[in-house]
Amino acid sequence: MSAIVSWARRVTLFIGFVFLYAPIVILAVMSFNASRLVSVWGGFSTKWYAALLENEQLLHSAKISLAAALTSATIATLLGLLAAISLARFGRFRTRMLFFGAVHAPLVLPEVVLGLALLTCFVAFGVGRGFITLVIGHVTLTMCFTTVAILAALRDSDPALEEAAMDLGATPFGAFVRVALPQIAPAIVTAYLLAFTLSLDDLVIASFATGPGATTLPMRIYSQVRLGVSPQINAISTLLLALVAVALGLAALVSSGRARRAAER
Repeated sequence: MSAIVSWARRVTLFIGFVFLYAPIVILAVMSFNASRLVSVWGGFSTKWYAALLENEQLLHSAKISLAAALTSATIATLLGLLAAISLARFGRFRTRMLFFGAVHAPLVLPEVVLGLALLTCFVAFGVGRGFITLVIGHVTLTMCFTTVAILAALRDSDPALEEAAMDLGATPFGAFVRVALPQIAPAIVTAYLLAFTLSLDDLVIASFATGPGATTLPMRIYSQVRLGVSPQINAISTLLLALVAVALGLAALVSSGRARRAAER
């Protein structure tokens, strides 16, 4: 009986992996298809990757997505660090629960609702939509994730070490920078990479926050796919998936290294 249960679990796991990752593998394989018809294999070729260099629309959108992801990830990580410090080190101040709920609200809010709220805010204040509003939208989306990642690391760190540093003459800020910051540095890197990935891959918030001239790569891909899938779309999508996979892999390595060092202590 136990052998049957074990076999069933393995089959279920295999089916789940196939369901999740088979479309990604097919997309990557078909990006090297020499045929212009994406459903017919015409041999191996990299010409569609070379053709991307001549597609100014896709390259422009890729530059916007990368710039927005780098900028919003930096801002979201800094704000997440400040929010995590407030929640972990400042005790129970009067509006702590309100602040905690406001920071974590995007985790449970549907992205459509968040995007509509941002759009309403931009229109109410007469803010023209473009790159700046795109960054604001992505910071709003990703800050909660950076806060959660850094807050967990701060709670795992030993505050007694900071107190010992202050007993030896260090200021509270100096003790944090020299003692606590190195401990939570892997979590900060993980938070940054996570925010970068979420921003680079976002479609919903960008649809509400951007305007003419600031079309992101996921928006460009979506608009072109509605008219039919082209081999260049497969190629740029494969590159985007590879970039996201590298970022997530680095985040996983940094996180596992932090967990291993914590276990050794």
